Amino acid sequence: MITLLVIVGIAILIAIGYMNHVVENNKLEKARTKVELNDRLRRCGEITETFPGQMMTPALKLLLTRLELNVCQRLLNQDKTNSAAKARIEELSALVAQGESIPVNNPPAPIQTEAKAKDVRFLLEALHGQITRAAQDGFLPANEAKRWIREVRHLLVLLHIEFFNNLGQHALQQEQPGQARLAFERGVQYLRKQPDPQVYSEQLQYLEKLLARANSMVLTNTAPAEGEVNELTEGLKDVEAEADWKKKVIYD
Repeated sequence: MITLLVIVGIAILIAIGYMNHVVENNKLEKARTKVELNDRLRRCGEITETFPGQMMTPALKLLLTRLELNVCQRLLNQDKTNSAAKARIEELSALVAQGESIPVNNPPAPIQTEAKAKDVRFLLEALHGQITRAAQDGFLPANEAKRWIREVRHLLVLLHIEFFNNLGQHALQQEQPGQARLAFERGVQYLRKQPDPQVYSEQLQYLEKLLARANSMVLTNTAPAEGEVNELTEGLKDVEAEADWKKKVIYD
């Protein structure tokens, strides 16, 4: 009897320990999920608010709003008393209900520096991550997620096109055709390396024309004008005269 009681006692202790372990794990999992959801909510808000207006479409704005709404709903499921999540859900639901008539208020932000280009590229990477995670969670259907990932890649190409074009145009305005040629050449090479360059044939032709113009300006600036006297041409004349004199001496 005593042995049986001891065994039962040990079994009860083991069961209590196991239950405590399960409870603690559940608490940790909920805390981890809450931190993750808040991070995703922050990233969605950052993309929505800071994405350049010239690249933000109503469809993309709607997607970001849907992603943020999904995260807010999951946060509310974690904490039913989260008043901030409740209020935000009402705002986002009203926006989603507008479909692609959703207002897009992002101001244009020209991509004129490498730092700005990197900032926008980071936003695109964050967007790619949000789409992938939403697909893994089952919120976005696989086909829709794949379509949006293709769109993110397309936006990345447009980012490079705008950056190289703006960089080259700025160099031309500063009368630096060499720098302009380098920028346009990088843009042309980038587009030619795309898996389907025909999609960007119009942009490629445009950059090629700018490249040809910059190259012509470089050649014009580096070639001395007819009759122009400078140190280089004078030096060449001296070298030629010296060579002629040496020939005369040798052959005489």
